[in-house]
Amino acid sequence: MTQALILDIATRQESIQKIRCLPQQVADFVAPLSAYQLTTPFLEGEWSVAQNVHHLADSHLNSYIRLKLILTEENPTIRPYDQNVWAQLQGSNSPDVSATITLLHGLHQRWADLFNSLDEEQWQRPGFHPENGVITPTTLLMTYSTHGEDHLDQMSRTLAAEPR
Repeated sequence: MTQALILDIATRQESIQKIRCLPQQVADFVAPLSAYQLTTPFLEGEWSVAQNVHHLADSHLNSYIRLKLILTEENPTIRPYDQNVWAQLQGSNSPDVSATITLLHGLHQRWADLFNSLDEEQWQRPGFHPENGVITPTTLLMTYSTHGEDHLDQMSRTLAAEPR
């Protein structure tokens, strides 16, 4: 059995705060961008800024649901999905990111509130992901507290590659 990841309270709270703040960071990032800047993948093999924004909602909704499954079922199997296929679906490169930003605000508030409500036993409840093995609320928190930052970095690199 995998040894459980245990976080000190300060690290846990810092990670929850990153989740809580991400939607505003994304909103501030995309606010000055044109439709062209949002939808053009300036780096070959990378997603556009809009695809990144819409992906954050898809991914974080899945993680929120995974958290709830882990908290309410005994060792649930967590279903993976192909994020690259999802990023090609209709609407995934739409320059209108307003509904997605609104979704992220509400989702992240509820997600952070749920993380804040967990007791020590709940932090260690297991789920099984076919690609990643055992996951717990702690591993979800650690993964997704940096996931948004990673995509903000990807969006910055994409825009930096825009021809001048």
